[in-house]
Amino acid sequence: MNVYYDTDADPKVLEGKTIAVLGYGSQGHAHAQNLRDSGHTVIIGLRPGSGSQPKAEGAGFRVYETAEAARRADIVMVLLPDELQPETYQRDLAPVFEQAAAKGETKYLAFGHGFSIHFKKIVPPAATNVFMVAPKSPGHLVRKEFANGGGVPMLIAVHQDPAGNTKDIALAYATAIGGGKAGILETNFREECETDLFGEQAVLCGGVTELIRAGFETLTEAGYAPEMAYFECLHEMKLIVDLIYEGGIANMRYSISNTAEYGDMTRGPRIVTDETRATMKEILSEIQTGKFADEWMEEHRAGKPNFTKTAAEQADHPIEHVGKKLRAMMPWIERNRLVNKAKN
Repeated sequence: MNVYYDTDADPKVLEGKTIAVLGYGSQGHAHAQNLRDSGHTVIIGLRPGSGSQPKAEGAGFRVYETAEAARRADIVMVLLPDELQPETYQRDLAPVFEQAAAKGETKYLAFGHGFSIHFKKIVPPAATNVFMVAPKSPGHLVRKEFANGGGVPMLIAVHQDPAGNTKDIALAYATAIGGGKAGILETNFREECETDLFGEQAVLCGGVTELIRAGFETLTEAGYAPEMAYFECLHEMKLIVDLIYEGGIANMRYSISNTAEYGDMTRGPRIVTDETRATMKEILSEIQTGKFADEWMEEHRAGKPNFTKTAAEQADHPIEHVGKKLRAMMPWIERNRLVNKAKN
């Protein structure tokens, strides 16, 4: 893959351009604040009555309704939830970009994830320049690392380029939010979208959380104290993941005891079996064919009944209750937290 850094980008291509960030959540607040700190003109686009408006205005941004923000901007970065993007595009953005195309105006439509474009939930006019800048971390870390003088790795991709300079715009945007400090990898919408969904579902979120809960339940059902089960199956996960993050699986195994390493290598394959791998392939196939995307959009259109019910049930799991009590014993977690719901 091509990898780019600050020296490969020309920040001047963003001079004189207004960037509208649509959404002010985890990624939205990070993109907007980092862009502004890099000297660029940023406005925020939100739906009327959005709970994020006080946060954005409190951070000093001018906030407009989504359609108005898009009209005022040269670059429109869509950082809304995937399920809200198609309806927002059709209602607020499509008329703006269709009018710009009819007038021959150069306008850029950008995304932080490939979902809507890859699965054709949004189909922009052929005259619209379309690119992606996808940080490989949650937005709160994008902001924290930038504020500390660094950055996180990012992906860029170009979907449509009638202006001939969309990649330059994407590179400049990515460096302006900190990507050039860590490395900007060039990919395409399909690869980013499908690998991102698979990672979330099979490993990073779905796989890990289900494994944690299963371990907790196995220990508590066998009569062990919930506090012990929490520490062993959830709390220490960060310690292990930090070692892997720092230097790979081999680094983690170097740091743990010989007993733990032997158990890791001999028992791990009994947890992640051939059946597990076959299920992973099924999940990947559902992503590749668009089956998952269609299922998720239908769940949204139905009012998210399964989503809401399952989220409530899992939020009431015993591991959440015992965890809340134990975390109160560790005040440094609260002091060092990345997420402050009142601000970001």
